[in-house]
Amino acid sequence: MAAQFRDYYETLGVSKTASSDEIKSSFRKLARKHHPDLAKDKKAAEEKFKEINEAYEVLSDLEKRKKYDEYGANWQHAGNGFPPPPSGGRGGGGFGGGAYGTGDGGDFHFGGTGYSDFFEQFFGTRRGRGYGGGVDFEETPQRGRDVEADILVTLEEALNGASRQISFRKGNSPDVQTYTVRIPKGVREGQRIRLAGQGGAGGAKGEAGDLYLRVKLQQHPDFRFEGADIFHEADVPAWQAVLGGELTIPTPDGRVKLKIPAGTQNGRKFRIPGRGLPGKGGTRGDFYAVVEITIPESVNPAQKLLWEQLAKIN
Repeated sequence: MAAQFRDYYETLGVSKTASSDEIKSSFRKLARKHHPDLAKDKKAAEEKFKEINEAYEVLSDLEKRKKYDEYGANWQHAGNGFPPPPSGGRGGGGFGGGAYGTGDGGDFHFGGTGYSDFFEQFFGTRRGRGYGGGVDFEETPQRGRDVEADILVTLEEALNGASRQISFRKGNSPDVQTYTVRIPKGVREGQRIRLAGQGGAGGAKGEAGDLYLRVKLQQHPDFRFEGADIFHEADVPAWQAVLGGELTIPTPDGRVKLKIPAGTQNGRKFRIPGRGLPGKGGTRGDFYAVVEITIPESVNPAQKLLWEQLAKIN
C-alpha cells in the first residue's frame, strides 16, 4: 500500500490561505502543547511532535508549500519522477519510509529518519552522480550512484550527540539493512552523515556509491538556529519595554532571568555567551534573546483610559 496523503493544513489547524505568521503562531502553540518534555505520554507526544514539525517544515518553506498546494492529493505526480513504492509503514518510526529510484534498479525505502512515508516520497530522497544503469558494452567498472536522504535531528541530539538506528531496503529485495548511525555532537543544519558503500550498486563490478543522510534540525517552539548560535524571540509587554524589569526566558540549559532596561526597543538582542550549540574545540555558540514587544489586542475601559491619558501627555 502506498503512503497516505497528509493534510498539513489540518495538522496545524490553519486554513489553506493562512499567512506565514499564522502558520508560525499555530506551530508554536501546538509544539509547546505536545512537546515530549511536557507530556505525560512521552511516546505519543513524540509522534505528534514529529507530525507538527513535518507540517511546519513544508508550510513554512515557500517552495515546498507551492509544490504541496499545486499537487495536493495528486502528490504522486509531483515526485522525483518515480512512482510511489508498494510499501506501507511510517518513515518516522517503523520501516518502509520513502523510496527513491537510483536508476540502477534499486529503490531505497527508509525507516527511522524521523519523517513520514508521504514526506519522504514527495520531498525526500535524492540521488547524486554515478553509474545510472543500462547496458555497459565495454564492461568498464562504473561507480554506483550516491544517494541522499534527510534525517531529522532533535535539539537534544545536536547538543549531546546520539546514536540512531536507520534501516533501509533496496528495490524489491526482502533484505532489510540496519545501521547504527552516530549523530555528532554539535551537528549543523545541512551537514551530511556518510554511510560508505551503501548507495547504488556499481556497474561491471565497480564499487558502490555512498549513502548520505542530510541533517535537518527539528523545529523548536522556542528556538531557531543559525550556525552554532541559538535565537529566542522574547515576548516583552509594551509597558515592561518602557519601564524595564525582569523577564524569565527558556534556554537549552534551563530557564534564566533576563534584565530588561527601561526604554528597550523592539528587535534588541541580549546575548548569553556559551549557551548555543557545541562547536569545534569544545566551545559552544551563543544564545540570543531577541525582543518582540507585544501590544494588547484588547483593553478594558480602565486600561483604555490610562492609554488615552498617556497619549495626551505625549
